[in-house]
Formats: sequence, structure tokens, C-alpha cells
Amino acid sequence: MRLSYPSSVKVIQVPCTGRVDILHLLKAIEDGADGVYVAGCLEGECHYLTGNLKAKKRVQYVKKVLKDLGMEPERVEMFNLSAGEGPRFAEIAKEMTERIRKLGPSPVNMRKAA
Repeated sequence: MRLSYPSSVKVIQVPCTGRVDILHLLKAIEDGADGVYVAGCLEGECHYLTGNLKAKKRVQYVKKVLKDLGMEPERVEMFNLSAGEGPRFAEIAKEMTERIRKLGPSPVNMRKAA
């Protein structure tokens, strides 16, 4: 089955969301991403036991950092789904794209353009 999601979504695969670091999320924003989301295993079903829980904490921390910087914390999000939920992944991609569209371009991008 071919999934259809917005072409603006760039997928970066990692063995486990536990490998996603705070710096990865912040660097994506700094490099021009208007928003970032992490799609990990269902809670309690991580092959690496707690990787998705670590990722969730890191996403929450980045949300706090963005808020402290005067940016919308909604630009970063964590979703939990199973590998068999491809259609849900595409739905999340569309939801996040719409959320970011409503928020507008990242203030970081606006500062770079000035």
C-alpha cells in the first residue's frame, strides 16, 4: 500500500525513537523546519523497552525550550503508533502539516530572512 502524505514532510528513520536527541529536534527548527514530530512505538511496546518514553520526555523538554524562546510549543509533537498503522502515520502527517500551516512560518526562518 502506498501512503499519501504531504510532500513537505521529510521522514528520517532511526532504529528507535530513543535515539532522537534534544539537539536533533532543535537543530531541525534552527535549520528551517517550521515543525517537527516524532512517531514512535506504542507506549509499553518499545522493542528497546523505554526508547519511546525517553523520546517523549525529550519532546516535552523541547516544547518547554520553544515556549521559553517565545515560540509555539505546538511546533513539536510526539505520536505513538504501531508499525502496522501506516494510514494513521499519513493522517498524522496531514494533521501536523495543517497545524504548522495555521501557526505560520517559524520565527527562526523569519529572522534568517531579515
